[in-house]
Amino acid sequence: MPVTQALLVANVLAFLLLEGGGLPLIEWFALWPPSDPRFEPWQMVSYSFLHGGVAHIVFNMFALYTFGAAIERLFGSQFYALYYFTCVLSAAVCHLIVTGLMGGPPVPTVGASGGIYGLLLAYGLYFPNQRVMLLIPPIPMNARTLVFVFAAIELFLGVTGSAAGIAHFAHLGGMLGGWLMIEYRKRGGGRR
Repeated sequence: MPVTQALLVANVLAFLLLEGGGLPLIEWFALWPPSDPRFEPWQMVSYSFLHGGVAHIVFNMFALYTFGAAIERLFGSQFYALYYFTCVLSAAVCHLIVTGLMGGPPVPTVGASGGIYGLLLAYGLYFPNQRVMLLIPPIPMNARTLVFVFAAIELFLGVTGSAAGIAHFAHLGGMLGGWLMIEYRKRGGGRR
């Protein structure tokens, strides 16, 4: 699947560049709050190629590989790319709105999780009875249940402020963008 492969390669290359430390990638490409002078419009997408550590990129790329290939086959590469980046963009918008309303600290946001949560939503809606296995803890469940569990956890953690340092509302924003794109597709948009 060409788009999934390209996303995997781009994310890994960006991670290696970030870890190399030679360039101020966080300054240029992470998502900064609009009130911060480092904010630039392209960061609404570029933040999704940066990751905050090995575990962060490994889990995101595993999910991209696991769910992305099936969704790319289903949607076709062109609509899949549009779908993925809509999820990334809606995750950024949702995160900025919520952190702006809550007066969050001006810290940068990184990670492909908004796009990943959009893919997870699509997988759960189109393959609801497909069995999936959580990694930690290893619990088997159907894909639809996994989507509900992840969404409920993100909502709970976001509302309670638990697990600080994670953009819970960005994850939910990615799901929202995915849902909107699926509705658009159902109404005849994005057909191959």
